[in-house]
Amino acid sequence: MELPEDLKYTREHEWVSIEENVATVGITDHAQEQLGEVVFVELPGVGDRVEKSEPFGVVESTKAVSDIYAPLTGEVTEVNDDLPDSPELVNEDPYGDGWMVKITIGEDTDLDDLMTAEEYRQYIEESSEE
Repeated sequence: MELPEDLKYTREHEWVSIEENVATVGITDHAQEQLGEVVFVELPGVGDRVEKSEPFGVVESTKAVSDIYAPLTGEVTEVNDDLPDSPELVNEDPYGDGWMVKITIGEDTDLDDLMTAEEYRQYIEESSEE
């Protein structure tokens, strides 16, 4: 399982890359492995506001339909326009071409709930033991 050290992670299996006041969001390698072959991705529109811990999109795979949760509150400034026609990018390159949205981080956004790669690795291990 790939887990880049420079990213932050959520308990809902999203990854976050933060550059200045913009967060790029996608689902983790672990999540795409659990989902299986991704066949459809539904994302919000540019300008939409997302709320931390609330669903903002959907990933459909051959195994399941899963919500994608916002790791923080802010405004969607960009969406990955390649995903509707090429949802397999989520499986092939979850941390690269499979990214989903870019969100402008609000001033009051608390990023302390995001996990480091090591914390996320431990979270997955503990979850799989249950």
